[in-house]
Amino acid sequence: MKNSKYLLSLLLLGAGIVNSNAQTESQIFPIVTVPIPKEIALEVGGMTFLPNDELAVATRRGEVWIITNPYMKDGEQPKYRLFAHGMHEILGLNYIKGDIYLTQRAELTRLRDLDGDGEADEYRTMYSWPLSGNYHEYAYGPMLDKDGNMVVTLNLGWIGFGESMSKWHGWMLKFTPDFTMKPFATGFRSPAAFALNNNGDVFYAENQGDWVGSGSITHVEEGDFLGNPAGLIWADQPGSPVKLRKKDIPDTGEPKYDVAKRVPGLKTPSVWIPHSIMGNSTSGILNYSDNGNMGPFKGQLFVGDQAQSKISRVFLEKVKGVYQGMVFPFREGFSSGILRMNWGSDGSMLVGMTSRGWSSTGKEEYGLQRLTWSGIMPFEVQTVKAQPDGFELEFTMPVDEKTARNAGSYKLSTFTYKYHHIYGSPVINQSPRNIKAIVISPDHKRVRLVLDSLKEGYIHEIRTEGLRSEGDNTPLLHNYGYYTLNKIPDGEKVVATAENKPTGSMQTSNAAQGMDHHHMGNMTANNSKITGSTAAGKHITKQPISWKNGPDKTILLGTKPGLKFDITNLTLKAGTKVKLTFANTDDMLHNFVLTTPGAGNVVGEMVMKMGLDGEKYDFVPNSAKVLAHTTLLQPGKSDTIYFTVPKTPGIYPFICSYPGHYTVMKGQIKVIK
Repeated sequence: MKNSKYLLSLLLLGAGIVNSNAQTESQIFPIVTVPIPKEIALEVGGMTFLPNDELAVATRRGEVWIITNPYMKDGEQPKYRLFAHGMHEILGLNYIKGDIYLTQRAELTRLRDLDGDGEADEYRTMYSWPLSGNYHEYAYGPMLDKDGNMVVTLNLGWIGFGESMSKWHGWMLKFTPDFTMKPFATGFRSPAAFALNNNGDVFYAENQGDWVGSGSITHVEEGDFLGNPAGLIWADQPGSPVKLRKKDIPDTGEPKYDVAKRVPGLKTPSVWIPHSIMGNSTSGILNYSDNGNMGPFKGQLFVGDQAQSKISRVFLEKVKGVYQGMVFPFREGFSSGILRMNWGSDGSMLVGMTSRGWSSTGKEEYGLQRLTWSGIMPFEVQTVKAQPDGFELEFTMPVDEKTARNAGSYKLSTFTYKYHHIYGSPVINQSPRNIKAIVISPDHKRVRLVLDSLKEGYIHEIRTEGLRSEGDNTPLLHNYGYYTLNKIPDGEKVVATAENKPTGSMQTSNAAQGMDHHHMGNMTANNSKITGSTAAGKHITKQPISWKNGPDKTILLGTKPGLKFDITNLTLKAGTKVKLTFANTDDMLHNFVLTTPGAGNVVGEMVMKMGLDGEKYDFVPNSAKVLAHTTLLQPGKSDTIYFTVPKTPGIYPFICSYPGHYTVMKGQIKVIK
């Protein structure tokens, strides 16, 4: 009975009902919006600070703006001046050795102001590469590596699948100081960002797609093959350090880690960023160097997400020569889709954003904001380090021993993704992990969890919903994260004893139940969880027998660029029998979900809470607010469903419920008598 009351207390605490000491992101890390003049469309593609502390911002519209006083010191407004224009979709900008360099679609460009009037006079092509004209051939960079080379990455084109339609697309290229090009690595799909860690090693961010089960960040070394075979078409060219060929890459749907065991050169992610839970579209990477002032996480990486308008935090460690580590939530609620991040001279983080054509939960089309630290110490899991028999969690402040020793404070499970040509992957091979022993350090700042087993090559979900701080009973600011275990370290294992035996019992694993994995704070009022749609009658793919004369209305629904349905307004009579075919002609996953009046956004928000099992259920929650839906469709696929229009007149929204898409990809059916 005592344990039941304790678990109920944890449940209420997680739902935000009892504890008044709970910290909030906005309290610890305030966001300040930098005003942008109405006449400037600052769709940020790149940012860099200049020696005089002015901020240079490149845009997708091919402009470079110089911003004076982006910090708004002394209450003064920032000032903007146009430095350069007329270029093609700039997606990277850097100040290197006295000059501004940028990457536009077809070239690496240097800008110079020769006459000192504050405007670029010289636009010099330092290196160019071929283009097919495909819209998806984005280019990013440059970044300066530790040896003084500039680094650039080139996107694959998209023709229903990723394809290297022009030379070196799907590659990371390096340029020596005399601008000699050296192909460095391949297997990239959409490598939107890269950065150096404190050791000077290169990490890049990848986005879910074909051959990419989920977003990730990965350590890149010369000669690596990162996974998408399209770029291997150029691996036989002079100077290529990559030995693999397309025929060497199996398409079995096995976990990537397993395939890498028999395909030398195939690199697995350093840290997976679970899709829909931690983000949809991995973007900028920023190393927490001495230039920053963002709380107690020095040496870690901040990773942006364009679709979910938020930043995650990544702790890395090297085990047996291989990088691995943990991704944690950090700060959400930005105004647009995050693409670039830089440290300001005051230690704040400048965050540049854009969303046009690339939907984001942030409502604005573009934006520039500053993330600051209030100085309040957040109660967080600071690091997670792999042990030979489990994990050691280090906290930013002492943890309450009673909650730390109770197995009910934790929930652990493992899972991974398929490695195949199909766009994305469902979560596979889920299984729970159980705690055998708990060892707490004398200062109560470290907790070692000894598990029944570890799974090398798998993602380990670690949830700590029941933990509280010592003294004031504060819950963790963020109570979950995901550790990618590439190597199990050697070392001494803990022997389970009566002294380190956990109290209580572990929370039931959602992985074992096939349920969702959102945190307790996202539970509904009756404590039921948002599970997938299994209700009969909402995905009917055969014409009902009772429709003797067939459907009253046949609708062909498609997509348009920029996350849009090609039809957004329909007027139908109540009781109309509808045959609807939804054809996904876009380059991302989509579905069609018809909801009750006023419930479009509500259903979309439910989806954001479905957790690891979201894709298993086509990102359709099991809710009475859902009236009809298609399956989640791969690019180029279609689905036909049958449904009857409700009898009650009104406005019935329909959305794509894929995480984050619902904010822009929507329409409505007006039902009349």
